Amino acid sequence: MRMLPKPDIILTHESDLDGLLSGVLLQRLARTMFDREVPLEAYHYNNWRQREPRELAAWVCDLSFEPRLDKPNWVIIDHHATEATPKKAQLIHDLNKSAGLLCYELCKEHGLESPELDRLVQLNNVSDLFIEADPEFVLANDYANLVKVYQFWNLHALLNGKVEKLLNHPLLEVMAVKRRIEDPLGLEWSRNNVIEISPTVGFVDTVVGNNNLIVHQLLERQATRFPVLLTLFRRANGIIIVSLRSRNGEALKVAEKLQGGGHANACGASLPKSVRTIANAVTYLRNLLNPGQTHQSALNSLESVFAQLEARQG
Repeated sequence: MRMLPKPDIILTHESDLDGLLSGVLLQRLARTMFDREVPLEAYHYNNWRQREPRELAAWVCDLSFEPRLDKPNWVIIDHHATEATPKKAQLIHDLNKSAGLLCYELCKEHGLESPELDRLVQLNNVSDLFIEADPEFVLANDYANLVKVYQFWNLHALLNGKVEKLLNHPLLEVMAVKRRIEDPLGLEWSRNNVIEISPTVGFVDTVVGNNNLIVHQLLERQATRFPVLLTLFRRANGIIIVSLRSRNGEALKVAEKLQGGGHANACGASLPKSVRTIANAVTYLRNLLNPGQTHQSALNSLESVFAQLEARQG
């Protein structure tokens, strides 16, 4: 049985099911081990990198290990690639397992397991590692998409922290309908609306459907000339999130230029607060990813984006 220090805080990734599942599981583990309710905080990559690791003891899950986290009584449970080697912190790391699975294995050492958790952890593992060959790949992505659509803290509140309630949840019917109806429409529209950010990066505009699956299909079918594709999403608080996908490991290099992170082919970042619209985000990304080049006209609205696209296609 692995020995873990008593944490002051549990920190997790806010953007996906893996972060939600692993964070909740670690809270349960801390409750069992130390008979106390440890607070949970969740972050996107940019805000996470700006947060000072001030606590004397912490458990971190689904966020990459980096030198600033190498502190005594800090435990990092993660599956993202890292070049850092811990000297003081405890790193529980496996590239071939989701963070949720790694946390669940710790929970099982203390008897915290159930058939419902077995099932949910398996589905999360399939979706987070994007295991396309799994027969339940489509269903697993419906579960993952719940967090994308309804967001981390909304679902956490709806479930009252009991993630098992996600199994066969009525909202999955919404995901199934969206997938069946919206995805084909969204794929066809997005195929015709890929805009150049740089010679190797394309912005996929989306109107309906599961953004990740649409981009995945564009890459799989080689429907564009860009090895890296990105989508943009404006959160309710005004922050614009960049999601990047590739097939040969190029996406992470782009994410790191944006102070983001993740997997080699699936990663993301948050743009600065000064970038307030999707059109401004396109301009910002073009300037950042094409150093030394200047663009004669700023994109002040989506209409101008479409106008430039139509001009090229004409």
